[in-house]
Amino acid sequence: MSGRVKTLLISGCALAGLGLAGLPAAAQQPRNGLRTGTPDYIAQPPAAPDPPLAPVSADPQAIRDPASLIQDQASAISSRRPPYASVPVQAPALRGVTQRQFRAPPPAVTTLPVPMPAAPPPRRRTAIEEDPWAALGLRVGGVTLKPAITPFFGYDTNPERSATPGTKGSAFGRYEGELAVQSDWRVHELSGRLRGGYTDFFRNREASRPDAQGNLDLRLDASRDTRILLESRLNLDTQRPGSPDLTANVQGRPLVWQYGGSAGVTHDINRLQLTLRGSVDRSDYEDARLSSGALLSQKDRNLTDYGLRLRAAYEVTPGFKPFVQAEIDRRDFDETVDSNGYRRSSDGMTARLGSTFEISRQLTGEVSGGYQNRRYEDGRLKDLRGFVGDASILWSPTALTTVTLRGTAELGDTTIAGSSGTTVRRATLEVAHALRRNFTITGFTNFSRTEYEGQGLREDYTNIGARLEYKLTRTFAIRASFTHEMLNSSAIGADYTANVSQLGLRVQF
Repeated sequence: MSGRVKTLLISGCALAGLGLAGLPAAAQQPRNGLRTGTPDYIAQPPAAPDPPLAPVSADPQAIRDPASLIQDQASAISSRRPPYASVPVQAPALRGVTQRQFRAPPPAVTTLPVPMPAAPPPRRRTAIEEDPWAALGLRVGGVTLKPAITPFFGYDTNPERSATPGTKGSAFGRYEGELAVQSDWRVHELSGRLRGGYTDFFRNREASRPDAQGNLDLRLDASRDTRILLESRLNLDTQRPGSPDLTANVQGRPLVWQYGGSAGVTHDINRLQLTLRGSVDRSDYEDARLSSGALLSQKDRNLTDYGLRLRAAYEVTPGFKPFVQAEIDRRDFDETVDSNGYRRSSDGMTARLGSTFEISRQLTGEVSGGYQNRRYEDGRLKDLRGFVGDASILWSPTALTTVTLRGTAELGDTTIAGSSGTTVRRATLEVAHALRRNFTITGFTNFSRTEYEGQGLREDYTNIGARLEYKLTRTFAIRASFTHEMLNSSAIGADYTANVSQLGLRVQF
């Protein structure tokens, strides 16, 4: 084959290739229906036959000009509508972060929705009562009253506390009444307790005696930092026949009334608390009846005590508040001169240091101590000086056990000739344990020492015993107690012992 013919064939193949490259992709697909650009699930119509190619001219001029080979051919770009133009392309669903979910707009609100009924609140657990056996009390306005009565029956081996050997004992009936008051106002507070009793000895009426104790306190909140304090107190006791202040042999037990009140104001300056209080206390002694039937006057022992106290306390921490206290007082006797010819009225000055504390929820209390000096109007009476103090400590080692310790030291008065006064020390210890929530046993002991200044006379009193309380309901409780009493005196023939047992039923409201 000549070189011209080879050149012509190569040029024709190249032109044919260019024509095929310009055709649609569908036209380039093989006839077996597998097309690389179109999914298999789209139906493919049969392809139109390609127009026949014109025969190659043998004209030498046409061979020299390859363009002339296609001048008379149909266009490679078809003017017909593409066969798949009307078929939508169904691409696979897009996935990933570029895919968005389109939702229809919410319908317009034309009416208010009907509210659903609210679900009931969850039940609140009630707090555990501290004492489920305690009395509920009687409600009077904003004050709760808790009255109670307790009749006892028992036996006393020495009703008159006599030192005479062979003293006969006696059965007795004791009747107690009690009233507790507590307010629950949002401001101010009223609280108090009054207890009275009478012991009736069936075989020895001369030994029968009353007793009572009570207090009523009112706090008025004048402002956030200022409070007015009003207090009242009462104590009723009897004298034992062998008392050193009763110089003669008396019958029965003469009464001793002690009552008084105080008014003060407390003001807080940040952590500093200042308290100023004035007080008036009265002591009245009943005349004693002698064995001969005559009366022994004790009016020379009646007195009125006026006092003024200033106290400053600083709260170092919420559980520790130390304080310093200064007090002056005046004791005026009704009789300027007593039965022994002494002027007993006196002036006293006292200074104390102490603190209230709460080391933990189990240990709380208040302790104070100081020094007092008392000067008498009668120059023959030596000034009475000595330590004074108070202590009250409450310890709860467990939820069922409570230990209470109380103590006091004070200077008192006497009418013994040549004696300025008395120095008294007292201590009380109680241990209460609840065997069950409604069954409590309490052990207790008391000790006191009284010394008569200038006379060398001393009396030591001790008692020890136990109490039981079994609460049947909120209203009824059974109480029982046993007490052993003992007095040791430096005076000849003044010692005595006594054992007291009693059982009673308490009714509280």
